[in-house]
Amino acid sequence: MNGDTRELIIVGGGPAGYTAALYAARANLQPLVIEGFAWGGQLMITSDVENYPGYPDGIMGPAMMQDFRRQAERFGAEFLTDDVTKVDFTEHPLRVWVGENEYTAESVIVSTGATARQLGLESERTLQGRGVSYCAVCDAAFFRDKQVVVVGGGDSAMEEAVFLTKFATKVSLVHRRNEFRASQIMLDRARNNDKIEFVTPYVVDEVLAENGQTSAVRLRDLDTDETRELPADGLFVAVGHDPNTKLFLDQLDHDEAGYLVTKPGSTETNREGVFAAGDVVDHTYRQAVTAAGTGAMAALDAERWLAAREGHAATALAAPREG
Repeated sequence: MNGDTRELIIVGGGPAGYTAALYAARANLQPLVIEGFAWGGQLMITSDVENYPGYPDGIMGPAMMQDFRRQAERFGAEFLTDDVTKVDFTEHPLRVWVGENEYTAESVIVSTGATARQLGLESERTLQGRGVSYCAVCDAAFFRDKQVVVVGGGDSAMEEAVFLTKFATKVSLVHRRNEFRASQIMLDRARNNDKIEFVTPYVVDEVLAENGQTSAVRLRDLDTDETRELPADGLFVAVGHDPNTKLFLDQLDHDEAGYLVTKPGSTETNREGVFAAGDVVDHTYRQAVTAAGTGAMAALDAERWLAAREGHAATALAAPREG
């Protein structure tokens, strides 16, 4: 075991984890942030961030995450850039492993985030932040008076497509089937929008570029196997997100999609002293600012829980012994 039991370990290094670290460090909890190799989360594949308060001129996603990290570090948060491999939350102290190294803490904040599902194309990966996006709310304003493509067939895809019509001149919604998983109300909303064109049953075979920016997508008809190119300044992939919760599913309550469930009005999970924040619990908003907000909440909840626990311990020590 490495050193003494800490008051707090934070697992995950995105907006939620770093904000939790900032609050916890300023409360003298001396948190250890096991931020993971993919520290920074989805902001690391985001180019311009223009909707985070305090950055009036916008900022690159990676630069913003470095700012978050540096601010927490300034107040004494300690960082370990590695991935947690195992946890045991069944008893106190709580145990967290990184490979063979074991760390123990009185409380843990889980802020491992979620990962946007991708199409799995090399061109998609190359053009992330250069026309390929996974969040219409984040990036729609960059596509004013342009043509965009949305891939997906669920409520999220319909919502993204409708939102994009506020900016784009045309939105092509591509789906591999003629039927949709989306609820009828969301499907009707998209169908009734004159700017949205439905393209089915097609898949995206390739994202094409000119001068390093997305310019078109190559589509393949699943009925005929024929391909065609569709001009597009942007490609929005809306095929879902997966919460990064695999490590915790056998110990923490979660919903059918794997998102962690917290107690009403709190960030506390079903395990005493274990809190969850950010996209790991949020499949509705998924914004950096909301993740940061719940990170602050988790740190405050952990601080109060630790103070109450210490208070109980002090009371127990002061109580007269019988016999």
